Amino acid sequence: MDERGSIQTIKAYGWIDDGGRAISGAMVEHRASLANRASGRCHANDIDIHFLRTNSDKPPLIALHGLIGSGSCLLPLARTLEDDFDLILPDARGHGQSSAPASGYSYRELAADVIGLIEKLELDAPILLGHSMGGLTAAIVASQPASPVSGPILVDPTFISPEWQREAFESDVATDHAHLLTVAKPDLLVRARQRSPRRSAEMIEHLVDARLRTSLDAFEILAPPNPDYRELVRLVRVPTLLVLGENGIVSLDTAMELRRLNPLICFEVIADVGHGFPYDEPDQLGGVILSFLRRQLSACQRP
Repeated sequence: MDERGSIQTIKAYGWIDDGGRAISGAMVEHRASLANRASGRCHANDIDIHFLRTNSDKPPLIALHGLIGSGSCLLPLARTLEDDFDLILPDARGHGQSSAPASGYSYRELAADVIGLIEKLELDAPILLGHSMGGLTAAIVASQPASPVSGPILVDPTFISPEWQREAFESDVATDHAHLLTVAKPDLLVRARQRSPRRSAEMIEHLVDARLRTSLDAFEILAPPNPDYRELVRLVRVPTLLVLGENGIVSLDTAMELRRLNPLICFEVIADVGHGFPYDEPDQLGGVILSFLRRQLSACQRP
């Protein structure tokens, strides 16, 4: 859609839209359904960051969720990538099981959290994937002069105009969230299933849990101004994938503009999906991501 936005999509940022062993400085708490998945925690940038990790010997890939999300919300996507990568799925500050300080909810602080996580886990040039809020955060990390990441993947990031930013900030999205925090989980599950019938029961459960674990303070991220996404993209010095939903936030015109601004940007459009397509079509998104990363690996291996 055009970069004018709608409150309905804004409300969907990270949730529902239209749709115990040492591992790199962290303590494992349990294992679960994703192959070799571990739950860990590390201290970085003055907060505790909770994350899920497959802890394999494959190249590291960090995946950042959106507002009102959590690392668990990206588990279905992670399953499409786990044969090729060591997946790290952190909870952003104010989300999931990470610290929820009273302040510090800016994109620059979120980026500093990610850089701190990379340093504490001693990750070597991880691929950095981000959806929505996580996408803009990933762009900030990738734009740094000595960026610690490779192969940024920006999934319908919050590349929005100043007008849209003001609309989001002045909307009732935080008030709505405060009300939903008073609603019993079974009722939230019913509402989520009715609103997003395409989503799996597992995904609905993850998203509702994430909703209930999101601090009201986290909505400070909506306060304008956002970092200038055009300037961020201009500064990126490695091949970068921008993935759009046909009915998502970032328009095709914006993607083409960014490619002209930086030829290292390539983009793919997934048809008939909205902003929440990592939740609705994780397999399709995973295929797009793997295709891009395999092309990059092939290019690096050429003599």
